[in-house]
Amino acid sequence: MKQAFSTILILFALAICGAAQETEYGTNDVRRFREMRDRDFRNASLSPLLREDFINFKGLLYFAEDEKFAVKAKLERTADKQIFTVPTSVGTSRRYLKYGVLKFEIEGKSYTLIAFQPESAPKKEEYRSLLFIPFRDRTSGKETYGAGRYMDIKAPTGDEVTLNFNLAYNPSCAYGSEKYSCPLPPKENFLQVEIKAGEKAFPYAAQKR
Repeated sequence: MKQAFSTILILFALAICGAAQETEYGTNDVRRFREMRDRDFRNASLSPLLREDFINFKGLLYFAEDEKFAVKAKLERTADKQIFTVPTSVGTSRRYLKYGVLKFEIEGKSYTLIAFQPESAPKKEEYRSLLFIPFRDRTSGKETYGAGRYMDIKAPTGDEVTLNFNLAYNPSCAYGSEKYSCPLPPKENFLQVEIKAGEKAFPYAAQKR
């Protein structure tokens, strides 16, 4: 299994990366989530960092936590759980179940995001209730990773859920290694707004040479 960021993918139905020893994916606790991410990145068996970056790692980069980007969303479930083919960073594709559409507002404007689950149920029980939300926004390629970021949330029992963009994180592909295959956000998940929340772009060593 591939590591760190990929952890999320397994957690989330992506099953292409790795798994952390103790997961906080799906939590609403921003502090604990970021501590867990940094802990995993300091673990040589989990970290997606290049060797030079691993040696010099001082922590991931984040926007300051902003309550404006923790929004209430209405979930409209997909009745037939249709298959959605998602492209990856290496040119292949992965199949996910379209779980539903999340509708929400930021500063009075309406937006939507598709939430996915893996076509095959994850082996670990604690991952089966997670929804995977890959997205891009108008910070992508500027303050944040150009190919987009991810969020994981627990599937609600009702039709309301909190989308906390302060928990947005980068895929493993964002740290310079070519060994990862990361799902790319579909065009339907490109938000025409700046989401200045969550993890920022990581200036990995190869970019600095």
